[in-house]
Amino acid sequence: MSSRLRRKLLVVFTAVAAISALAASMASAATPAPGFERFAGCPSATENPEVVECLYSIIKSGHFEMGNKDVPITNPITMTGGLNNTLGGFSANSQGGLKPVKQQVPGGVIGLTGLDWLVNFLSLEGLKLYAVTELVGQPQVGEALTLPIRVHLINPVLGSKCYVGSASSPIVLNLTSGTTSPPPPNTPISGTPPKFTANPETEVLAFKEGVYVDNAFAAPGANGCVLTLFGFIPISINSLVNSTSGLPAPAGTNETVQAIDLELAPENRVYP
Repeated sequence: MSSRLRRKLLVVFTAVAAISALAASMASAATPAPGFERFAGCPSATENPEVVECLYSIIKSGHFEMGNKDVPITNPITMTGGLNNTLGGFSANSQGGLKPVKQQVPGGVIGLTGLDWLVNFLSLEGLKLYAVTELVGQPQVGEALTLPIRVHLINPVLGSKCYVGSASSPIVLNLTSGTTSPPPPNTPISGTPPKFTANPETEVLAFKEGVYVDNAFAAPGANGCVLTLFGFIPISINSLVNSTSGLPAPAGTNETVQAIDLELAPENRVYP
């Protein structure tokens, strides 16, 4: 290869690298317009050209009953991201997704495992158990809000990978503000349709004060729960967690009620 050709190729590669670096910096530096800061988790057109609507939602309160455990939602959970023109294809940048928010589980780790002797080794704080909801699939926004999730059970006794649900076996919530149609023994329950408003100046569509319900979902058994004795002897306690917590729990035996506010804004208004 001639030195002249090498110089030309070097110029081309340098230019491509510079353009790529500029595009990357623009994507990571995208900042919502004033008044749209809450949509920051939505990818800009540079990050994902498929996004046409930006989503902001917040679960304000409610409860999540799975097996024989009923966890109150006391700490609000936000979810932000972008949707395509069918209100599917959910995607999020580094600031988006479903925020990991701890909810305290009544009964703590002893109530989950039945290991009463733990009270002799753990402080009051160490006995507390927390649940964190995590997305493991694509949310869908429509007549129902569909969320494929897993629940991370957090306490040092359980190890760092104790979950109910997984990407291959998720808990699929179909949250509706209408009336459910669960299999028995559950009976139908009803939510509350949200109040709809549209802001002609910002083009933001708001769905506020809605109560969304689902009591037709199934919950799989626990996985990855490991008790480590004396710091070096790991013992699986999945079966113990399952038997104490009533898992796996078939459809018709679980329930969630969630008060949710949701907003949609055109991507080109969030990132003009």
